[in-house]
Amino acid sequence: MIRYVWSLICWYIRSLVKWVLRLTTRMCELQRICYGETPGAPRTLALERSLRQSKNVSIKALVAHLDEIADQQGISIKTEREILEEAIKTVLDAKDINPIAHPDFAKSFAKCTESIWGYRQLCVECEELRKTPYDPENPEHEMLLLKLWNLLMPYDPLDARVTKQWQDIGFQGDDPKTDFRGMGLLGLENLVYFAREYPSAATHVLSHSTHPRYGYAFAIVGINLTSMALRLLRDGSAKTHIYNSSKTLPTIRAFHQFYSYLFYEFDGFWIESKPSNMMEFSSIQERFESTIRMALANPTTVFRINVSVDNI
Repeated sequence: MIRYVWSLICWYIRSLVKWVLRLTTRMCELQRICYGETPGAPRTLALERSLRQSKNVSIKALVAHLDEIADQQGISIKTEREILEEAIKTVLDAKDINPIAHPDFAKSFAKCTESIWGYRQLCVECEELRKTPYDPENPEHEMLLLKLWNLLMPYDPLDARVTKQWQDIGFQGDDPKTDFRGMGLLGLENLVYFAREYPSAATHVLSHSTHPRYGYAFAIVGINLTSMALRLLRDGSAKTHIYNSSKTLPTIRAFHQFYSYLFYEFDGFWIESKPSNMMEFSSIQERFESTIRMALANPTTVFRINVSVDNI
């Protein structure tokens, strides 16, 4: 009851503050955000919050419309411009904003809109990949798996498709297909991206995984980190990084890069923790996730793998 009353008070206070600011600045809340907030996550998060809390009928309809498009993965290079132009026109009309008097508003608003609904669409795409099981009868799946081996072990060809060699890169048994059960094709695509786009970093991490004392199962840990990355994406924690790092529409590449950073950083975190055995994995991963969440709570955070590792 107390929480309900407090939320009601906050709702009225917010409305009153918005009215006063509109009167004194002659700008709506969306304009004040686009002009006053720092570009990237601070501005985009504030704009997203404002749009979703809006009581304006046209704005509410626009938000629902954009949600539906993103949920159907309808934002692409071909459709994006039309979608953004429609969104800008709706807001200009709903908030009575003169585009000639405020030429910078449309550009700023469009960038935030692109990030907000690109992120939502990215969540849908990642979930679809997670739900797609690894199929050994699918040639594309098999080629992707073999590509992972060739990227990580280029000088050690496989003896057979089913072989104990898979354990050398951290799979549990002779056939990796069972290890993708939880994260589906998303887990495999993450591993391949990391090994392909950051070869020195991946080799660096793989060498640590074979450490005689602090070693771990590279592939299994990688799949667990896919689960962690997806969790951060779903609950919105990853918005800070994605909104700050994406120059254009966030795509699956943005998630792969986020994952690659997590894998590289977790490796260092694991070694520094000096675990006595793999039984400590859960507790160390929980501490690592807490560290990442704390970093993401800072609206200026953007993660990048230290490129100097490529010179090692």
